[in-house]
Amino acid sequence: MPSIYDLKPAFQGLLRPLCARLAAGGITPNQITLAALLLSLANGTALALYATEAWPLLLLPAVLLVRMALNALDGMLAREHGMQSRLGAVLNELGDVLADAALYLPLALVPGVPATLVVLLVFLAILTEFAGIQAIQIGAERRYDGPFGKSDRALLFGAIGLLLGLGFSPGPWLMLLLALAAVLALLTVLNRVRHALLGGRQA
Repeated sequence: MPSIYDLKPAFQGLLRPLCARLAAGGITPNQITLAALLLSLANGTALALYATEAWPLLLLPAVLLVRMALNALDGMLAREHGMQSRLGAVLNELGDVLADAALYLPLALVPGVPATLVVLLVFLAILTEFAGIQAIQIGAERRYDGPFGKSDRALLFGAIGLLLGLGFSPGPWLMLLLALAAVLALLTVLNRVRHALLGGRQA
């Protein structure tokens, strides 16, 4: 199945001039990674503290878009400007998991949102990234297979935040959407494990 991740090369192409300017200015990938995490923690805290208000929900799509850009930039700085490091690799993986949890778990506090499904989806998101990393331990490449990876999660939760922030009432539509996302997330875990065991290279 296709994934938003397939658009990553085009997205990186748009960001490449900015990446070059950041590198020239002495900005490091680790600084970008930490900025993305702090941004996520800030929006997540606002969602948790003001769960009955619309503005933190309306901020969520913009924060997720900025976070995606920062995630792309830290990798590009590392690879294309010779700034790769062991610390950076650790921060990158941990930062993604922590940012997901910080941004998505507070949605469980929004009145009417099915909290159990939100928590389940966050757990599956963590499991998805763990499955991708585990591939390295058996000699395969880090897996990014879909159909429901990090970018797809961002699109889903950004859309949910926008709809709820605009006044759409949580209802059966949201429960069905989150349940479908959980199924796709589980399928993603299985896909990453399967491709890791096959040792195939992702196109």
